[in-house]
Amino acid sequence: MTRILVTGGAGFIGSAVVRQLLAETDAFVVNVDKLTYAANLSSLPGAEGNPRYAFEKVDICDAAELRRVFDTHQPDAVMHLAAESHVDRSIDGPGEFIQTNVVGTFRLLEAARGYWSALPAERKEAFRFHHISTDEVFGTLGDDGFFTETTAYSPNSPYSASKASSDHLVRAWHETYGLPVVLTNCSNNYGPYHFPEKLIPLMILKGLAGEKLPVYGKGDNIRDWLYVEDHARALRLVLEKGKVGESYNIGGHNERTNLEVVRAICAHLDEMDPAGAPHDRLISFVTDRPGHDKRYAIDAGKIERELGWTPQETFESGLRKTVAWYLENRDWWQAILNGSYQGERLGLKEEGAAQ
Repeated sequence: MTRILVTGGAGFIGSAVVRQLLAETDAFVVNVDKLTYAANLSSLPGAEGNPRYAFEKVDICDAAELRRVFDTHQPDAVMHLAAESHVDRSIDGPGEFIQTNVVGTFRLLEAARGYWSALPAERKEAFRFHHISTDEVFGTLGDDGFFTETTAYSPNSPYSASKASSDHLVRAWHETYGLPVVLTNCSNNYGPYHFPEKLIPLMILKGLAGEKLPVYGKGDNIRDWLYVEDHARALRLVLEKGKVGESYNIGGHNERTNLEVVRAICAHLDEMDPAGAPHDRLISFVTDRPGHDKRYAIDAGKIERELGWTPQETFESGLRKTVAWYLENRDWWQAILNGSYQGERLGLKEEGAAQ
């Protein structure tokens, strides 16, 4: 039985990976998560008590605890998703991003290297360290072109800089020590169980509450949207069939401006929550955040050609499923809104309080 160690398995993308591994494979899953504000074990229904699942509440910056986890669970692979990921929060407090995304990745690489080095030859050959990253490390695009696996890194926010740093560490540990790694860089994810500080869930919940829907600047920043379950399928495929030392871009082929996204959400809410219609009357424009990249777009040709992956969901089908999920799972997100996060604006420091 394959044993897969997933860091950040209680987070948004990590929980999707864990749910799929438990539902669609016979792998034993070790979920290593610090349980920060955006992590939620309730995003893993049915995991607790599953004989193929173990949870370890561990900070990836804790080297001793990481060594214990590796020694205890003897994984055949690592899927590294644990990260601070919200750009606005990185503007307010970059230190946490450097600590988790850079130092934490270093600690994890060292724990994995020490463990891998001592494995028997057959298991050592089969071991994989899969580092999951973002397209934001490439910076921003103009009106044309796409990010490829060979695009030069040019991060523009503390978040993207910290992820770029972690990517470089992973490559260095492969080139210098021979650690068998694969890397992936994905476009913007959306879907169920998404912490409501991000654009799509935030707009859904504010729309349901009849609150203003704040759109940065003119709403003309463009992102390529990827349904989280499609992403999780791609990650599993790269872990299984990806070539050691290679990176793969994963995108949804769904470029939309932020304003187009918000208007699409409003249209779904008008249908599913007609009492609040028309929801687009709630759209308001607010001061843009510093260093806001203009456009991201992924060329996912490599993973399609070499591994045969394509997304199953269009933006329209995925967004409809997402809006419906938030309407049907109020208990999940109401528990969040009753706690530490109330949908407030982040990323402008003092100015944010006045928005």
